[in-house]
Formats: sequence, C-alpha cells, structure tokens
Amino acid sequence: MSNRLAVFDCDGTLVDSQHSICTAMAHAFEGEKLAPPDRLAILSIVGLSLPHAMARLLPDAEPDYHQLLTDRYKAAFHALRSANAVSEPLYPGMADLVRALDGDGWLLGVATGESDRGLNLCLAHHDLAHHFVTLQTADRHPSKPHPSMLLQAMAEAGAVPETTVMIGDTHFDIDMGLAAGTRAIGVGWGYHAPAELVQAGAHAVAMDSDELRRHIDAP
Repeated sequence: MSNRLAVFDCDGTLVDSQHSICTAMAHAFEGEKLAPPDRLAILSIVGLSLPHAMARLLPDAEPDYHQLLTDRYKAAFHALRSANAVSEPLYPGMADLVRALDGDGWLLGVATGESDRGLNLCLAHHDLAHHFVTLQTADRHPSKPHPSMLLQAMAEAGAVPETTVMIGDTHFDIDMGLAAGTRAIGVGWGYHAPAELVQAGAHAVAMDSDELRRHIDAP
C-alpha cells in the first residue's frame, strides 16, 4: 500500500504572513519609484513564484524588470528578517493539526512559492520542521500551478495521487493538486475567497482546522 501524504501550502495556509509580504512588496516597488500595488492585488498573487507574481502585478514590463523587482523583494524581506520584523504567526489549530496527522501515520509535506531558506526558517521558528518528510519550494520547481512540486513530494514520500491530498488557500494550490491527480482541499482563512476555491474545483473547503482534519481523513 502507498503512504498517505498530506501536502500543505505555507503562506495563507499554515501561517499568516500577509503583513510581511505586503511590506516587502511595497519596499520593492518604492525602490523603483513605483506606486506599490494595493493589498488585495498582492494577496491575489501569493503562492506564485516571485517572477511570475511580478509579471501578474506589472504585465506590461519586461522579464528583466520582473527579475529586478524580485531581487528587490528578496532584499526587502531579508532586511525585515534581519531586523526581527517578519510576522508569520500560525493560523489557529494548525500546529496541533500537523502534530495529530503525524502521530496518526500521515506523511506530511509542504509545497510553497517560498524559497528553501524562507520555508526552513519559518518551520524552525514554529518547531514544526521535524514533522515534514518532504519540502518543495520555488527554488527547485516551476511556479504553481505546475504540478512539479507535488509530483516530487509524492516521489519522495512513496505516495501516489490516490493517497495524497493537497491543502491550500489559493486557486493555484487547487489547480496544482488537480493537475497532479490528487485530492485538493481549500482553506477558507487564507488569501483567496472560498468561492474562488470552489470554482477552481476544490473537493472541499474547510473553515477551521477541525473541519480540515475531517476532510483530510475523508475517503
């Protein structure tokens, strides 16, 4: 039998990092003398790899300019972290859910548009890193919704699509799960509206961690 694997998105699913993301994005744009995008525009692209996110925010700019903004964003976020000003609180119940799933025999993974460094620091800060057997980031994969991250997570965990569930707050997560042939469960507390997740084809949308656990365990 294949292993049961639950793969979580990070930003907007495990942790609420919107304040730090919006602050770093504002600094990146201001560094180029551009008006920063509004908060909803920024949250709409969370989950994409940074160059893809910049292309959505500035569709008329050239790829080199998207990369320049990406580098400015990374520098701004690094400065926030160096100043101990990054805010990434866990959503209610998520730490307990991770521990409970691990204890019940689920293998756990993360698939995120973050970098390896950012994800590792976040999980270490919350003392959760040891619960995850596979970590997939934008450093080594095409941007969501390409299924590469999820396919690699299944390969590393010895799981198959029929025994895997993707959990995320954006339609990029849902699209990725469906592209990889897994179940795709949305969470209603993140950065895309629940109706958007339903429209994307989510098998279910949970409004709290207890409901999420029930959907994960559902056959």
